[in-house]
Amino acid sequence: MSDVTNIEPLHRDEEAFLRALGRVMALLPRTVDADMVEDHPISGTEYMVLVHLSEAPHHKMRMSELAGMCGLSLSGMTRVVGRLTAQSLVLREKCPDDGRAWLAVLTDSGWAQLRQAWPTNLASARRHVFSLLEGCDIAAAAKVLERIAPS
Repeated sequence: MSDVTNIEPLHRDEEAFLRALGRVMALLPRTVDADMVEDHPISGTEYMVLVHLSEAPHHKMRMSELAGMCGLSLSGMTRVVGRLTAQSLVLREKCPDDGRAWLAVLTDSGWAQLRQAWPTNLASARRHVFSLLEGCDIAAAAKVLERIAPS
């Protein structure tokens, strides 16, 4: 940790940015969740789990890697995958090269649910994010956010 005794206070714009970013990080997931559960039996978080699994080789990922990609703890991911497993959208299987690890596996039903939920998720993103950013340089904004949270 750096020396905290010589830190300059945030400037007004820096403070405003951090507060706005915090509000977005808290509000946007809840807003997308509300849109998703209104039309589908899955939340925005569950949708993102299905998205990541759909993009993974063989549609499988280690639970720990999936948790990291979704910004969840391993126990949080276990709960999410448990809900998806109860709906037959995901299976859990032992990792063949590490007996302590588990894999999440997208099922055919999971694929079908992902395809059904995609338009709702897209409409939510357009309504709550991109419609408010008209005229902004989205590519530049993405680069700035990538600096904060590299993929």
